[in-house]
Amino acid sequence: MVRTIVVVMGLLLPGLAWSHSVIQTKGDFTDKFRQLDEILPTPNDVRTASGAPGKAYWQQRVDYKIKATLDEDKRTIAGAETITYHNNSPDALAYLWVQLDQNRNTPESDAALSTPAKSSVKYTFDDIRAELTRPVFPGGHVIKAVKDGAGQPLAYAIHDTMMRIDLAAPVAPGGQTTIAIEWQFNIPDRAALKGRAGYEYFASDGNAIFLIGEWYPRLAAYTDSEGWQNKAYLGTGEFALDFGNFEVSITVPADHVVAATGVLQNPEEALTPGQRQRLAAARNAAAPVFIVTPEEAQAAEKARAARKKTWVFKAENVRDFAFASSRKFIWDAMGRAQQNGPLVMAMSFYPSEGMPLWDKYATEAIAHTLEIYSKYTFPYPYPVAQAVNGTGSGMEYPMISFNGPRPEKDGNGVVTYSRQTKYDLISVIIHEVGHYYFPMVVNPDERKWMWLDEGLNSFLGYLAEQAWEEKYPSKRGKPRDIAPHMTNPHQVPVMTDPESITNLNYTAYRKPATALYILREVVLGRAAFDYAFREFARRWMFKRPTPADFFRTMEDASAVDLDWFWRGWFYTTDHVDISLDNVRKARINSENPEIERAWEKAQEAKEPDSLSEIRDRGMKRRIDGKPGLKDFYNQNDEHQVTNQDRNDYQALLASLEPYERAILKQGGLFYLLDFTNRGGLVMPILLEIEYVDGSREEKTLPAEIWRRNPKHMTKLLPVKKEIRAIAIDPRWDTADSNRSNNYFPRRIDEIRLDVYRPKEERNQMRDAQVPLRPGAGGAR
Repeated sequence: MVRTIVVVMGLLLPGLAWSHSVIQTKGDFTDKFRQLDEILPTPNDVRTASGAPGKAYWQQRVDYKIKATLDEDKRTIAGAETITYHNNSPDALAYLWVQLDQNRNTPESDAALSTPAKSSVKYTFDDIRAELTRPVFPGGHVIKAVKDGAGQPLAYAIHDTMMRIDLAAPVAPGGQTTIAIEWQFNIPDRAALKGRAGYEYFASDGNAIFLIGEWYPRLAAYTDSEGWQNKAYLGTGEFALDFGNFEVSITVPADHVVAATGVLQNPEEALTPGQRQRLAAARNAAAPVFIVTPEEAQAAEKARAARKKTWVFKAENVRDFAFASSRKFIWDAMGRAQQNGPLVMAMSFYPSEGMPLWDKYATEAIAHTLEIYSKYTFPYPYPVAQAVNGTGSGMEYPMISFNGPRPEKDGNGVVTYSRQTKYDLISVIIHEVGHYYFPMVVNPDERKWMWLDEGLNSFLGYLAEQAWEEKYPSKRGKPRDIAPHMTNPHQVPVMTDPESITNLNYTAYRKPATALYILREVVLGRAAFDYAFREFARRWMFKRPTPADFFRTMEDASAVDLDWFWRGWFYTTDHVDISLDNVRKARINSENPEIERAWEKAQEAKEPDSLSEIRDRGMKRRIDGKPGLKDFYNQNDEHQVTNQDRNDYQALLASLEPYERAILKQGGLFYLLDFTNRGGLVMPILLEIEYVDGSREEKTLPAEIWRRNPKHMTKLLPVKKEIRAIAIDPRWDTADSNRSNNYFPRRIDEIRLDVYRPKEERNQMRDAQVPLRPGAGGAR
């Protein structure tokens, strides 16, 4: 039995050694430059290896005709829609999945029940208001009817935020089907539920602003890579939608002003003659023109119209539709001509509470965003770009977005705004209008890959902010701003499902934006990056890219292998911390004994005396009293050159090639730079070298310098003059998290010590005798 075991093991061991060959490698080598082939999906005729759409690329198309009524008093939307679904896939579809996003606002939704408590016991008042509102708000879509094109009822089933409609017959590849849906829902208080859409109530005049998104039953996306994207809407991961045409009629109180996706089709019924005249003039205006003036808006606030009015909009080749409605709206606009695209009407809608901030900056920020984004991508393809002011954070839809910042009024009625509010407004408009490009034209699956629109948009937003004014206080894009966050032990990779991300702003917005900044400024250079990024944007206009398509296109169009970059920045939580551990000055050993022995002696003379040697100075030594003990070695130190040394040197020279003798004669000056990658993320090394004569030189060592050892590396640097100091990343362009080890010799950091008084212990007896302020409550 023992013999059999030995034979079997002998047969198995070679196979084990082959299948686990890395185990035999000394150390724990990790290939940071390993290709992403085993991670990225295999290319095919739909999505090619170059990152471009293939010859067999397809995507679905959905057209909508919608009639909706806004009931201002009941805070409801009621609607009926006819949907034409075009099946461009190679698959027969027996059922359709429809998104009912308002169902997220039901008390029993997956979103409500699956949201855990905070890790801290500290909550804001807004947090608690949302927790108290959600269980009692009667939210959600109420589906009244689902029928086919012939008016026959269709069976359907609702699963949280998704509704499956069972078709009477499968819709064949290349075919189409028509369905009709009637529905209703209660509009949520946007601030109370902290949602993307809803209403804002103004107690001062009894009016409201309605910001309406995710409002109609809309088809889920059916894609080549996912099939049906029917994951529940939990609130973080946004939307996956297909393009189509919209015809939408919106009935509202007659004194409301409506802003919506698309172009207004009935200005004669919706606007006054003066408003139509001003709208026409705004097309060629150099500055925003009031379409609805502040005076008209303030007059409308004071009296409610009893009658209704219908606004009709059309939008072509869009993936969604949203609108805003209020009698409080001031409306300004100006046209922006494009060289290779349609004239765009940049327009803003805001209440009087938004002045003097919105009228000064909003429409200008829209026009600026269109100019900068088009420079780096493609001409804006739509005729309208709008920003609407309403409470809450920013939210984007095709051609329209909702944006929160506005001035504040003090108790004396004085209206002011802070520096932060000013730049928050400009930045949020840039960001939300930027979304009109990503994802409203370049259309990724937001529910799966949040960073692919938020990160790319944040990067372009940084470029737009910096083009607004010098030293613009951007919050996303600068590497130095995320460096402290990159060592957070609780972070997750960028390629994480949106619902699982712990720090959303950092992971989906700031980190990918910074990565692209570094790719542009440090790795590729502006010209190569801009060409590749523009190629990606144009390849995927009105199509649905995946991360692999982005990664592959950037490499295909730049001719640079970037798998190491994608792996490090998007698939790991490694951080940048490159340390310059040591610098050694070196010259070539001339082999000339006259030179080398003298150099050795000089080096020895530089060594400090030990404490023992210092304290023993003046000691009477034995040899001093007995000169006979001295011999040849006492008269000649070990560095003395001998004739044999000279003979050996001449023999060496005779054996060398001419170029080898020239190298020894020339000598040359070199420095050995020892680096350690302490953060794990391989990066180019940006060097600033200061020479002893005061001159400076910059060198970049490509990231590939780490390819054989991603942890430690030494660079031999030939120079023509002596170096005084070396700095890594002198402009803080790589998000290095520890700049203290970036310098040789090391620098002394300057900081401030905070001095404070200990908190005074509570004196309850003294506090009980303090007089009560009027209105502060009853005394006890």
